[in-house]
Amino acid sequence: MDLAIRGKTALITGAQGGIGLATAKCLAAEGVNLVLSDLDADALSEAASEIDGDALCVTADVTHQGEVDALVRQGAGRFGAIDIVIHTAGVTGAKGDPLELSDDDYLHAWQIDFFSAVRLARATIPAMRARGWGRFICITSENTVQPYWEEAVYNTAKASLSTFIKNLSYKEAAYGVLCNTVAPAFVASPMTDGMMKQRAEQLGCSFEQAIKSFLEEERPGIVAQRRGEADEVAFVIAMLVSRHASFVNGSNVRVDGGSVISVQN
Repeated sequence: MDLAIRGKTALITGAQGGIGLATAKCLAAEGVNLVLSDLDADALSEAASEIDGDALCVTADVTHQGEVDALVRQGAGRFGAIDIVIHTAGVTGAKGDPLELSDDDYLHAWQIDFFSAVRLARATIPAMRARGWGRFICITSENTVQPYWEEAVYNTAKASLSTFIKNLSYKEAAYGVLCNTVAPAFVASPMTDGMMKQRAEQLGCSFEQAIKSFLEEERPGIVAQRRGEADEVAFVIAMLVSRHASFVNGSNVRVDGGSVISVQN
């Protein structure tokens, strides 16, 4: 299916791997210009070499408004405008008893997982409004509705992000700018690789055994008993930023293999 976004420009954060890179490849195949951002210039350049199409790589720290603004200026300067934002950058943050985690632990996740989206919205949505078209997509998590006790810093930041995007969606749709979130669960990525390596060390088992035991003990709703693939999430993101999804706004689309057991959105 032609997504009808050929020639549009997408800014993707967290683009050096995982969902960000998979989405970049998907959109490149649709003729979308790409502005790819992450912290590691070498890793970002290597990722871009895997993509067919015109991509601009810009390192930026999304915890600083100035760097976000500069990123957007460079992208718009190269391609004329930023039409689509796909914000995948994030961290799991510190884990442990919610009352024993420090203020800095909470603030670290807050700055990266939540406030970075506010900065990106400030830098891109006003110009989208003026042009009468735009897409703003953020990655949340199953944790926003099914929080796990030891992940309080991540849970609260991602839940806030989900609410913020819903807030944006009410007003921005009047200008043709649609704002949505995508909520994956246990997708194969550098983030979940790190989680499983740590689990394997703690349990004294192999990486594969760590994944198997995690699925059995912690994610019974994923009846397929496997991690999701980044491509499976990228497909949903590509659909949401297409012209065909013009009546999808303020939604949270789960790509979680059934991990969230409730019917609550």
